[in-house]
Amino acid sequence: MSAKKAYIAESIFTGEEWLAGYGVITDNGKIESIIPAAEIPASIPVEHYEEGMLVPAFIDLQIYGAHGKLFSVFPEPASLYELDQYCRNGGAAWCMPTVATNSYEVFRQCIDAVRQYWNEGGKGILGLHMEGPWLNPVKRGAHIEAFIHQPTAEQVREILDYGKDVVKIITLAPEVCGPSLMSYIAGQGIIISAGHSNATYTEAKQGFQNGATTVTHLYNAMSPLQHRSPGLVGASMDDDNVMASIIPDGHHVDYAAIRIAKQVMKDRLFVITDAVTETNSGPYPHVFAGDKYEAGGILSGSALTMNKSIQRLTSFCDIELEEALRMCSLYPAKVMGMQKQLGMIASGFDAKMTVMNKELEVLKVIDN
Repeated sequence: MSAKKAYIAESIFTGEEWLAGYGVITDNGKIESIIPAAEIPASIPVEHYEEGMLVPAFIDLQIYGAHGKLFSVFPEPASLYELDQYCRNGGAAWCMPTVATNSYEVFRQCIDAVRQYWNEGGKGILGLHMEGPWLNPVKRGAHIEAFIHQPTAEQVREILDYGKDVVKIITLAPEVCGPSLMSYIAGQGIIISAGHSNATYTEAKQGFQNGATTVTHLYNAMSPLQHRSPGLVGASMDDDNVMASIIPDGHHVDYAAIRIAKQVMKDRLFVITDAVTETNSGPYPHVFAGDKYEAGGILSGSALTMNKSIQRLTSFCDIELEEALRMCSLYPAKVMGMQKQLGMIASGFDAKMTVMNKELEVLKVIDN
């Protein structure tokens, strides 16, 4: 049964170009076509956004909680509904709830919660991002050292078996995990992201050879780029096959450093919010401080949404709007291997679109 709808805006950004005077026709959750607005059949219901722009819905691959419910403290579907709503308020139709270094019990509880959320028909959650516990304690940042460790093969197998089809991304330190474990993880279809790592340039490059395809929050909690020790930052910039996330709140990374990374990495750099929420429960007591969060006086997360990220990229990093939009939609879709399904407004893609005004505020997330 057809459920066609049409959406007309002042302008449409497909992910490749701007269109004016066009409309998007959707049918049963998929984009059917983009045609001149004047040619839309009268039988199809139309939503007009006369002063809005229609862009691909955003995708946030690293976010920890929302509205007072940090997912690791409240590992239940209710937290995921709050998280999904927070993301939609910022224009993201998809997100990857993330659990920072914790006990295996907490990771299992979060895996259970995602499964239950999906079984209830919950939308917007792509899976689970495990950030840790296989990190380098030297670069732990706000992560709790007592939980950090070098994994055994049995520990890796057990959590991946338990989290099958739920765990989609694991942030780990390549110098801690080693080639055989990394190859095993990658072989299970998990996206490996190098992060919280003190890897040398050589160790980082070897980690990419062993299965790491992306890097977690570039610059933060990793060996820096120095002229005699290029580190993980240098290795990331120097490998054309590796993508990297970045947090554009002006606290985690100086805007000039974002601009430099963008000039080098181009379409390999994508946005995450790394957003947390205020909590005094559990091992991570995030406290709101200005427009960021701290734990024990250490920077522990952002207060970003995806549309705020775009505002800052365009205002402070000299990044054009079109590219900022791709950094929040198409490029995260590429990380997930979903670039032929998400991240663009094109025939056959999921009908996930965000309506924004000229101030880059979100008016609506269209989710057919």
